[in-house]
Amino acid sequence: MGPKGDGSIPEDSVQILTAVGKWMDKHSEAIYESELCKVTRCRFASFTRKRNTLYIHVFFWPGSTMTIGGLMTKVKSARILTTGQSVKFQQEEFRVQFTGLPDKAPDDLATVIVAECESEPVQDMTHVRDDRPRAGV
Repeated sequence: MGPKGDGSIPEDSVQILTAVGKWMDKHSEAIYESELCKVTRCRFASFTRKRNTLYIHVFFWPGSTMTIGGLMTKVKSARILTTGQSVKFQQEEFRVQFTGLPDKAPDDLATVIVAECESEPVQDMTHVRDDRPRAGV
């Protein structure tokens, strides 16, 4: 992104920057002062954290159920950042599954799910790969 030779900003850039600005107005909590996160692996989302709070930035909305593999830290509660809607979840040794989500993403660009954890969120995909029982394998 950058200005044209005449100093004007291309319309495509203006649209992108405007959309990101509107998203930040609602989601800045998940970005500003966030820390390095030990949860990194997911095909449809990325993560930030503040202390024991995990922010799940969902770019490709999965529908009513979303699963994060290898989350080793116990989740105490979850909600959608912009709406405050409580999110139900089930946690097992190898994953946490968020259920009852809206079929359509509540937000443009990315919807953020806030998961309050007992301690710093940690993911261990090696544990999942090595120790999870496989049917017929």
